[in-house]
Amino acid sequence: MATAGDPAALPPSASPFSSTGALESVPFSSGNPRIEETRGVVLLHPDPPAAAAASSSSSNLPVGRKPRVCVPAVPNHMTYADFCRFCGAFVPHMLEMRIVRIDGAEDQYSVLIKFDTLSSTDSFYKHFNGKRFSSLEGDVSRVRFVEDVHYTQLIEHAHSSVTSLADQPNCPVCLERLDQDPGGILTTICNHSFHCSCISKWTDSSCPVCRYCQQQPEKSMCSICGTSENLWICVICGNVGCGRYKGGHAIEHWQETEHCYSLELETQKVWDYAGDNYVHRLIQSKTDGKLVEYNCYGAHGADGMCSICSGDAGMDEAILNSKVEAIVEEYNDLLTSQLDKQRNYYESLLLEVKEENEREVSAATAKAVSIKHPKLQTKLDKCIEEKRFLDDINANLVKNQEMWRERIRKVQEREQAALKLKDEKIKKLEAELSDLIAHIECRDAVAAAPESVSSDIQGGMILPGPSTPSSSSSPVGAARDRKRN
Repeated sequence: MATAGDPAALPPSASPFSSTGALESVPFSSGNPRIEETRGVVLLHPDPPAAAAASSSSSNLPVGRKPRVCVPAVPNHMTYADFCRFCGAFVPHMLEMRIVRIDGAEDQYSVLIKFDTLSSTDSFYKHFNGKRFSSLEGDVSRVRFVEDVHYTQLIEHAHSSVTSLADQPNCPVCLERLDQDPGGILTTICNHSFHCSCISKWTDSSCPVCRYCQQQPEKSMCSICGTSENLWICVICGNVGCGRYKGGHAIEHWQETEHCYSLELETQKVWDYAGDNYVHRLIQSKTDGKLVEYNCYGAHGADGMCSICSGDAGMDEAILNSKVEAIVEEYNDLLTSQLDKQRNYYESLLLEVKEENEREVSAATAKAVSIKHPKLQTKLDKCIEEKRFLDDINANLVKNQEMWRERIRKVQEREQAALKLKDEKIKKLEAELSDLIAHIECRDAVAAAPESVSSDIQGGMILPGPSTPSSSSSPVGAARDRKRN
């Protein structure tokens, strides 16, 4: 049924959400299933289109929305304190937070949040929609606008979980009224309410009042066939098997190990296979889940009186005391024998596991060696081949080095001989040049002298001076000597 705030009653052009049709109805539950359970339905606005979700404009949000949101699929490992820290500065603007369990999502929980104003709701949506719960994990938070929440059923002894603001109970932590803290109220999965500021200091995932944990353990299954119905657990070794009306694996365990005591998981009653009767003393109360003493140990007659309660009180007490002493002695003997059998049983299991581990380790080692040995041998052969190639290259390089050294030595000797020859030629040329210069100077001096002196010089005779062997041997020196003569 469409209401004034329902997007289904709006025209298609009013909002991007209105084109998807009616609201989405999601069933939820809360409370301890063993004691009380509240069931209901939450009406969620449809998810926005991709383009609208990417935009931060308020026009892309549902028209007629209320200051309520739902954060589905919160990981179970996040405690109430973790979620309050995740919300950060928005916690003071929250009037109420309720932890619920969406049907079909056992490893997650959801949070219904009611804000004080619509602007705070819009800011929370824009900030946390698509944000990761943790930088180390890939879980992303999703925020959905809530139109309404309907509580449909109260199971067992559940009381109405919807309390009016005029009759609010006290916070179990600070003992103050819940409506006196502006930080809002948080209702846990087991329907206990606290101040958000008080529960944010509780680091455990269980409830501070009833210790009910939101992280429920996995359902037990038969260790043989895997069924989860009519299960019995051995109180000696903890083996889980199905009953005789299912697969009979619990009886087979007793026949194999002689562990005769088994606890029925559904009723918490203990069965003795050897005596073929129940021997429990305590059972779990269906009212509050606590362990209480079983109401009667004896068999009742036709008149409804217990065989232990009727008759002479003194005689019954003496009989009861004797029975108790016999039971205690029998129990001690039975416990000793069962403990010995249990020790032997577990020692045999440990020995089998040890031998199996040794076999697996040996097989894994042999397999690893068989796999890696050819690869390592191939690498070794390749390295040897490369070393041989490098040795050949090194030998050739050493040989070439010696050859080039010999060539360099010969070239150096030739260069030294050429330099020596050039030095000798230079010395000869210098001597000849000095003689030529002296001859030219002498001729110029004679030409420049007066005529009388030049006639005397021409009539005279010039005696040759001492000459060097190089000058006499050279053609220039011989020409100079002839001119002098």
